[in-house]
Amino acid sequence: MKKNKISKNWVNKQRRDIYVRQSKVDGYRARSAYKLIEIDEKFKIFKGGLLVIDIGAAPGSWSQYASKVVKSGKIISIDLKEMEPISNTIQIKGDFTKNEVQYKIKDKLIGMAADVVMSDMAVNTTGIKNIDSIQTGELCKESMIFSKEIIKKQGFFISKIFMGESFNEIIEVGKKIFKDVKVFKPKSSRKDSKESFIICKNLR
Repeated sequence: MKKNKISKNWVNKQRRDIYVRQSKVDGYRARSAYKLIEIDEKFKIFKGGLLVIDIGAAPGSWSQYASKVVKSGKIISIDLKEMEPISNTIQIKGDFTKNEVQYKIKDKLIGMAADVVMSDMAVNTTGIKNIDSIQTGELCKESMIFSKEIIKKQGFFISKIFMGESFNEIIEVGKKIFKDVKVFKPKSSRKDSKESFIICKNLR
């Protein structure tokens, strides 16, 4: 009974959500596209010709936006799940945390460095906010450390993070790797969500 009530509340919230409605109008696969759009508007990240790595890409809304704005560039999208094709996009199916998947990403770069590495990854939530925050934080740190190997000196790293025990640790890791580190919560991020985004630029 409780599960049905939670499901019904979620459906009602989705119906009322302006970003869910707008995503259907604009053809985005998820409302999360608007978080990346706001990040881009504030930090001026995307332009034509960029090479972008999208980690934890499914269902694909971040890759969709990147595909629109990088135009002649290229996006490499990685996720455990299969995604519908997106123009300019090479898809890798697999677990990003596994070495063999990271090697596949490097192979696709063909000796080039990425302009942007971005991650909207989060663990499947347990409902225990501290645990969810720590586990998602580990994904952020892993993708940040990996980005150091493949990103241009002036490149951008973008990742979801949650407020919680690991928040300050992630900021410190970011500052060790990048010169510029900012935290931003888009308006399209739900008010009751503890998510923010870390935006890093310029490798040390």
